[in-house]
Amino acid sequence: MGFTDFILPLLNIVFLDLILAGDNAIVIGLAARNLRGGTQKKAILLGTGGAVLLRIVATILVVWLLKVPWLLLIGGLLLIFIAYKLLTGESHEDEEIKAGKTLWSAVRTIIVADAAMGLDNVIAIAGASGHNIVLVVIGLLISVPIVVWGSTLFIKLINRYPWIIYIGSAVLGYTASTMIAGEQRIEPFFGDHPLLRVLLALVIIAGILAAGHWRRSHAPKKAPHRGALG
Repeated sequence: MGFTDFILPLLNIVFLDLILAGDNAIVIGLAARNLRGGTQKKAILLGTGGAVLLRIVATILVVWLLKVPWLLLIGGLLLIFIAYKLLTGESHEDEEIKAGKTLWSAVRTIIVADAAMGLDNVIAIAGASGHNIVLVVIGLLISVPIVVWGSTLFIKLINRYPWIIYIGSAVLGYTASTMIAGEQRIEPFFGDHPLLRVLLALVIIAGILAAGHWRRSHAPKKAPHRGALG
């Protein structure tokens, strides 16, 4: 594997995780909001560390599962729905997250909530990694701390420049198309007709962006996200 073949998928993984992890960053802030000073920072650090380890294990399992016949196709279809959901702004409600009153209760809340909300991240990263576990681990180690400590800035950036969400959904759509075309049972067909692979990617991306944009334009306006540590 050349340098370009490694660094481009890595950047893709980091970008996708940053795009998808906004709600996860908010969870961390909500879970630790009743703690003070050093205890709050310790809860965030320990909870994030546990969440990262759990996310790495879960993603490696999904990478392995995607080698099972037809699951790559199913994962690609699910990723299309995730990309659409990203554009429509459908997310978990803040009120579902209970603030921990002690260090370990906050840590537990962070890890459990992140695991429950992190399915989209896991599937997207597994698909973008091309079955490369090293890319999965490095990408998560880079992106998750950025989400935690830079969540306020990143969420404000997305609110100010909504087109970033469209780019993220397009990247997810492209990743979904590569997963579908890479399904071992139908991959030979796309291998014999490379133009169909390109057409599949264009149709999926266009469909996601069109459907998501229509839903956004017809949905009631929502208040912008709060920063995780704000």
